[in-house]
Amino acid sequence: MNDPITLNGITLTATPVRRQEEVLTPQALDFVAKLHRATAERRRELLEQREDRRRRIARGEDPRFLEETRQIREDASWQVAPIAPGLEDRRVEITGPVDRKMTINALNSGAKVWLADMEDSSTPSWSNVINGQLNLTDALDGKIDFTSEAGKEYKLRGEKLTDMPTIVMRPRGWHLPEKHMLIGGEPVAGGIVDFGLYFFHNAQRLIAQGRGPYFYLPKIESHHEARLWNDVFILAQDLLGIPQGTIRATVLIETITAAFEMEEILYELRDHASGLNAGRWDYIFSVIKNFRTRGPRFVLPDRTQVTMTAPFMRSYTEQLVHACHRRGAMAIGGMAAFIPNRRKPDVNKIAMEQVRADKTREAGDGFDGSWVAHPDLVPVAREVFDSVLGERPNQIDRKREDVTPDDRGLLNIAGTEGSITEKGIRTNIEVGIQYIESWLRGHGAAAIKNLMEDAATAEISRSQIWQWINAHAITNDGEIVTERWVRELLDEEFGKLPRFDGDRFDDAREIFETVSLGRDFPAFLTVPAYTEYLAEKDEQPRRRTRPQPQPEREMAAA
Repeated sequence: MNDPITLNGITLTATPVRRQEEVLTPQALDFVAKLHRATAERRRELLEQREDRRRRIARGEDPRFLEETRQIREDASWQVAPIAPGLEDRRVEITGPVDRKMTINALNSGAKVWLADMEDSSTPSWSNVINGQLNLTDALDGKIDFTSEAGKEYKLRGEKLTDMPTIVMRPRGWHLPEKHMLIGGEPVAGGIVDFGLYFFHNAQRLIAQGRGPYFYLPKIESHHEARLWNDVFILAQDLLGIPQGTIRATVLIETITAAFEMEEILYELRDHASGLNAGRWDYIFSVIKNFRTRGPRFVLPDRTQVTMTAPFMRSYTEQLVHACHRRGAMAIGGMAAFIPNRRKPDVNKIAMEQVRADKTREAGDGFDGSWVAHPDLVPVAREVFDSVLGERPNQIDRKREDVTPDDRGLLNIAGTEGSITEKGIRTNIEVGIQYIESWLRGHGAAAIKNLMEDAATAEISRSQIWQWINAHAITNDGEIVTERWVRELLDEEFGKLPRFDGDRFDDAREIFETVSLGRDFPAFLTVPAYTEYLAEKDEQPRRRTRPQPQPEREMAAA
């Protein structure tokens, strides 16, 4: 590893990657440093408030609509900012990491929006962080191409930016640090790095091309966290002399606590807000995480059985559409994660029917658009939304006045039908370890069994196992889920994995055991995986001791 260097107050500790000087200019680093200094203390306070709230929920305090913000909810007069150029029609959004090939495929996909993801589907290695920024700028300049190892060439088909999907970039959440950029010895928030570098280099480019700097905001847990992002936007626009309100942000409602504050979140961002998204997989993970020690009422069945028709998920999505359309914002539906396989037509047919049914439900519920993970799904989702929208760009005018805000409905988790099965446990083990192994090699989006898995689904996998063990859950065959039994299944599933030179399966297993079988429950598996195991080419990852089997445990404290 090279010696650290300090530029404009930021110490860079990573081995430099090619072209990073184009991204880390003195002016760009100064901009990031100003954003960090203005927000670091408040960010720390908000992360502490998250932990305090989780402790209160663990002690039995159910979330409710906030009494102190009742006036915001009851004031029918306020609306979010008018729709910005390029965001009028969002009926199909494709998601994916910002590697070079995906950037080209997404922009050629025919979708209306590309969620350029620097978060859950992107491993935050230094190489990925820098190259993601370069790829986005190259795409905006129309000079991006890619040639695969097999010699296949990829190039943009559109002649100008407005011929392609609108780019909405997703930075990392407030909880993730950027360990390779330090100010006063403290890591800069990963989200500040991602947002700051992209905004600094590309805001004027986007405006000049008839679009704007648009963002998806992940992992928000309260309207106070939305307010901090709004403060970042105001400062960033001021520093670059860009008119206030140029930025637009879509917030992922992917935590159970945020679901109780949807209108408040829109209110805090109202001059910059464009909508909310139903981030279904992270939402399920958040439910498990927050209520993991609260007993059988909050124990969910196998992940595959937790569908969008479960009562608590229906309540969440319908209230999201209601909140958005009441305030003039767009409601964007969840992910279709299926990866088509042309060699398995029967599997494709069944999966496509499921995707169509899912998108039909969303369009019928009033959503203005939805996500897909693969270009082959774009025509399916577009056809469904075309049949509902016709020539209209969205259905914001459908207010869903039939929906009544209901905080108790959001917690009707016990109404979820299904069971826990041995197959479900094995699947969680397999998906969790395979995904973490892929993540450690720098690939944050992993195709596993015809599904595009990202960090959210790995989080569900490990958190379900932790909860089932600590709740002494019983499978449909009458087997009590114990740590000893799960370890036996883990040994069996690990032995089936396809090993290869340079794989990270041993590390992946160690991480998976720590976050699913340890007595403590890390809030995010990506934090210890990033800080202790993810190494650049010239670094050695730190190792932790693999957790040892515990005697039969009482239900763990939060």
